[in-house]
Amino acid sequence: MAKSEAPKPEISPSLLRTPLFPLAVEQKARLTAFSGWEMPVQYSGIGQEHEAVRTSVGMFDISHMGKFALKGRQLREHLQPLVPSDLTRLQAGAAQYTVLLNPQGGIIDDIIFYYQGEDKTGEQRGMMIVNAATRTRDKAWLSGNLDAAPVSLQDLSKEKVLIAVQGPQAAASLQAFVQEDLTPVKAFGHLEATIFGQPGFIARTGYTGEDGFEVMVDPEVGMQLWRSLLNSGVTPCGLGARDTLRLEAAMALYGQDINETTTPLEAGLGWLVHLDTKGDFIGRSVLEHQKSAGVERRLVGIEMQGRHIARHGYPVLHEGQAVGEVTSGTLSPTLGKAIALAYVPKQLAAVGQPLEIEIRGKAYPAVVVKKPFYRSKNRPAV
Repeated sequence: MAKSEAPKPEISPSLLRTPLFPLAVEQKARLTAFSGWEMPVQYSGIGQEHEAVRTSVGMFDISHMGKFALKGRQLREHLQPLVPSDLTRLQAGAAQYTVLLNPQGGIIDDIIFYYQGEDKTGEQRGMMIVNAATRTRDKAWLSGNLDAAPVSLQDLSKEKVLIAVQGPQAAASLQAFVQEDLTPVKAFGHLEATIFGQPGFIARTGYTGEDGFEVMVDPEVGMQLWRSLLNSGVTPCGLGARDTLRLEAAMALYGQDINETTTPLEAGLGWLVHLDTKGDFIGRSVLEHQKSAGVERRLVGIEMQGRHIARHGYPVLHEGQAVGEVTSGTLSPTLGKAIALAYVPKQLAAVGQPLEIEIRGKAYPAVVVKKPFYRSKNRPAV
């Protein structure tokens, strides 16, 4: 593979950069600081990139995310106490979106665990993808809680590139560079694949609400894949479009919509909590109580009744009184409406409930709506 002709950016003393950063510079991306990384926020423009993913195909450099390779006898069983989801039901080639919980039932991080099956020695293998901002904390939490278990954790975060290829044409675009057939891979399915003759890991997952794949490879292969996808017409996308896409799909952003003070039941993630099919886990007693007594607040979808945009941190009002705060908000490119997520008291969480959002000292009308705001017709079956 020919070496990149991209100019060499100066090394930043404070921000980290992914191996694909030179390509972002080469393609004149607008850059921003995000979770300690210098990342592209947009290339051609957020609206154009958003539209490409909804109607065609786009790609994102998400190499900043944490990547843990886990291995050990009864790996799934040893991870069971750390999450509210039943991992033992996972078959090889399947994955589970779930959360790490603290003893108060609060969300340490939201993660995806990919179960890769058992090898000839009887050891189970799995990949775990975690958020960039919480990687160090997650690693320490996992290592501390798995200290007595025969499980090894290898941090591949800085060794591997992660590229998300998302949109209705994602499968066709990526297939051209992958030896294995991607057609049988269902949503949340994954496989160890061959890309340009080199080993890689491909999962049918994403953070856009569309069909798509996330590809983990060595940096040299990642550079080649990015250039090849670009030359085949795939639109490069930045964090700006990733945020508008995930918000339309009502996917939570860690640190804004969910954190250590919010439980999965409050956040509308009750489908991750499998109280009936698994034993004890960290935070179980809190979630059992919330399940029986009901939560005091809920994360709801809000639609503004006008063009004013509800942003993160704006107060949510009811009859002139502050009752909550916007966690995420934007103008939806697909719907042409201002949408937001916010925690409100349970008695105000019903669809159709009128509310107001305070913007620069003035109250503007809004209403609670069903989540997600947008649901793709192109997503494959699980």
